[in-house]
Amino acid sequence: MNTIDSPLILLAAGGTGGHLFPAEALGVELIRRGLRVRLVTDARALRYSGLFSKDTMDVVPSATVRGRAPWSLAYTGARLAAGTAASFRLMLRLRPKAVVGFGGYPTVPPLLAARLAGIPGLIHDANAVLGRANRFLSSRVSAIATSLPGVLDRDPALAAKTTTVGTPMRPSIIAAAAVKFVPPEPGGPFRLLVVGGSQGARVMADIVPPAIERLEPSLWHRLVLTQQVREEDMTRVRAVYDRLRINAELAPFFTDLPARLAANHLVISRSGAGTVAELAAIGRPAILVPLPGSIDQDQFANAGVLAKAGGALRIVQADFTPDRLATEISALAGEPARLAAMAAAARSVGRLDAAERMADLVMKVAGI
Repeated sequence: MNTIDSPLILLAAGGTGGHLFPAEALGVELIRRGLRVRLVTDARALRYSGLFSKDTMDVVPSATVRGRAPWSLAYTGARLAAGTAASFRLMLRLRPKAVVGFGGYPTVPPLLAARLAGIPGLIHDANAVLGRANRFLSSRVSAIATSLPGVLDRDPALAAKTTTVGTPMRPSIIAAAAVKFVPPEPGGPFRLLVVGGSQGARVMADIVPPAIERLEPSLWHRLVLTQQVREEDMTRVRAVYDRLRINAELAPFFTDLPARLAANHLVISRSGAGTVAELAAIGRPAILVPLPGSIDQDQFANAGVLAKAGGALRIVQADFTPDRLATEISALAGEPARLAAMAAAARSVGRLDAAERMADLVMKVAGI
């Protein structure tokens, strides 16, 4: 039973779903074990509903390094310093047993403050390459957890304190993972899900509709399309599908995305760490288009994990054309056995026990 005297674990995460969802999944498991949890984050997290309410969240100042201009670096440094001071006061007041960071610059102040206050810290990284904030913190924490194996093999000092646990999954993902993949029947409905997120929906709006237009009309009638579309792109995307008489559901955001992942035969998406982990946990075939231009090329590496396993096709954005996409969709729609093999291959990469494994590590580091 969780009481005011139960040990407290502080979870630190940037205010996006890719960081918050694994933190929430770990929080659920820690509460199940009788511990208390609080979330330290930035103001963006206030938009998300879930495990954490405003009563169990602490917002501290932070900023992301967005450029090398002196004024930009000075501003970021000042915000992170203010966040560290605020986080240090938080550590003295709450006295947590450990602080767990899930990536993003908002985790830097709490983890630095924990080190200053003599409180054990650990970080989790869901990507195939360590993110910049976590790279900065890696030498300053007691333990490192990764979603994928081999992330730090080239750094013996860090590898020695690294454990591969997977990505902690929300209960909705665990439920979706129980849904068996059933390949499409020849001539039957072909269910296609297109998701883009904040940095991907525009390219999907540009490429997917003309790709659908290039398909054989016989496939138009089979298609059951669900696509995430920004409000500003909605009219032009809907016009194409209406003209082709495609059975299409369009929305800027889907609150039940895990269930939708499980319900579809093929997913077209960016390859953020959370998306790749969820596709692997649920076991669904995908066409992945890494976000170009990132310093670490993390999405390219993430997509490579599923592609190497045989669970996804990785197409760099320069090659992500309507013609190429139409060719791939047509081929996959006509090969149910190939889709089933891809689903099984994706599932072979997934870890459904990551929250439990991560909780074991947290309790070990915290000395509980």
